Formats: sequence, C-alpha cells, structure tokens
Amino acid sequence: MSFAVSDGVSLALHTALNGLSQRQQVIADNIANVDTPGFRAQSIDFEDSLRSAIESGSFDSSSARAAHVVATEVPTDTPVGANGNNVDLRKETIAALQTQYSYQILGRAMTDHLGLLKIAAGS
Repeated sequence: MSFAVSDGVSLALHTALNGLSQRQQVIADNIANVDTPGFRAQSIDFEDSLRSAIESGSFDSSSARAAHVVATEVPTDTPVGANGNNVDLRKETIAALQTQYSYQILGRAMTDHLGLLKIAAGS
C-alpha cells in the first residue's frame, strides 16, 4: 500500500497493516521451511511498539510514518524436533488465518476512515 497519510488514525492503521504484512511474510517463510533441518521459526511483534507510539503521540505526520514503531522478528517458543526444526504447521496455519482476518478488518477500517475524511472534506 503506497499513499500519503496525513492524520494519526490513517497513520496508525497504515502502520498496523504494514506490520501484519510483514508477519504474513514470516509465516509463509516458516511454512515453506517446515521440512528444512535446523530451521527455526520466527514471528513478528509490532503491536507493543505501535501501542506505545499511539499512547505517546509520537507519530511523525509530516513524513507520513510512525516514529519509533518497529516490527521485530523474534524466535518462536515452539519445541525443536529431532531434525532441529521447530516449525509447527498447525500453529503457523492458525497464525496465518488470524493475520489474514486482522488485515481484512484493518483494511476495512482504513476504507471507512478514508470515506469519513472524504465526507468531512465535502467531496
């Protein structure tokens, strides 16, 4: 998604959508490596960072990006199997579905918010 956002709500939604997109990419990588010996699954955490940025008001709307919001790749706590791999396909599939639903909900929220801005602007 590539557009300029100029208000805090749009910026927060856009940042969350980016974090979810990164999460989906990591999940796809985990699933693709389900049988790779020694592969260690990762996850993406951005919610705490986003929450802190929202609470502190540290959005930089002039550059249309959230300051201090970091999506961090962290190892999962799934137990390691005999081949050194810890990808749990069931866990990854559920995470992918949850991420997809969250993305759809936030996408709808963004659409609704932009519609409200359009109405407010009298367009």
